[in-house]
Amino acid sequence: MRKLLLLFIFCLLNVVVTAQELNCTITINSDQVSQTNQQIFKTLERSLGDFVNKTKWTNRIYKENERVNAQMFITVTEYESDRFKANIQIQSSRPVYNTSYESPVFNYKDNQFNFQYIEFQPLVFNENVFESNLIGVVAYYSYIILGLDADTFALEGGTDLFRKAQNIVTQAQGSNTAGWSQSTDRSRFELVDNLLSNTYKEYRVAMYNYHRKGMDIMSDNNSTGKQVVTGTMRLFETMINRRPNAFLIQTFFDAKSEEIRNIFSDGPKVDIVKLKETLNKIAPLYSSTWNDIKY
Repeated sequence: MRKLLLLFIFCLLNVVVTAQELNCTITINSDQVSQTNQQIFKTLERSLGDFVNKTKWTNRIYKENERVNAQMFITVTEYESDRFKANIQIQSSRPVYNTSYESPVFNYKDNQFNFQYIEFQPLVFNENVFESNLIGVVAYYSYIILGLDADTFALEGGTDLFRKAQNIVTQAQGSNTAGWSQSTDRSRFELVDNLLSNTYKEYRVAMYNYHRKGMDIMSDNNSTGKQVVTGTMRLFETMINRRPNAFLIQTFFDAKSEEIRNIFSDGPKVDIVKLKETLNKIAPLYSSTWNDIKY
């Protein structure tokens, strides 16, 4: 009996130590589809949730409280037989040290998400073969989420995860499926290629500095944290001088614009005039948000 109890405790501890990496909510919206039987969408939603959250994506050790919080919102626009036309919005966040606040890390909408699915078919990821666009796209964004999260905790900490995503892109090239092509603007190819390119190295430095050296110290030293975040914006200025309209800068501010406005509208002051000049240069699409910074 004692041996059985010890074995049970060991197994329980092992489960806790080797928890899966993602805590991801999957939501499927089928309102645009005139389909009387909605059950297939519910089945797909549950299956994708199990697939994302129960797959062991890496060899890294994650504790239960270290799982990365994320959401995937899939909007189906057309459905016939086993063919789906949809878009997918991906969001992720990470906790800020010594607070209950979750800082948004990624907020991206992919409009080219066409796939085939038969109700109750098993969803299994094989990293050596591109078998399904449904599995390929969801696996790709799972690695992007995990890679970006790792970059916020360690400088270039997500490199191996981005390479996993890049491998999916390489395998998908022969599928002739929308969204993977090197020649398509703002494609999955471009996103991960930019993340791994030395041309955009400031982005990954900025991700680390902003979160680990900026956000994570704000509860103890708000002024220093703000100065670090301000310095992060100057890193983006360097990058955009080299590559105007850089894709990665757009993805950063799609996630961060409201947070930046809130950070600089409260607490210790920085040079807001200079900050606004920089923000309007690197992210002009959010000029109305920058104008809302109160100081």
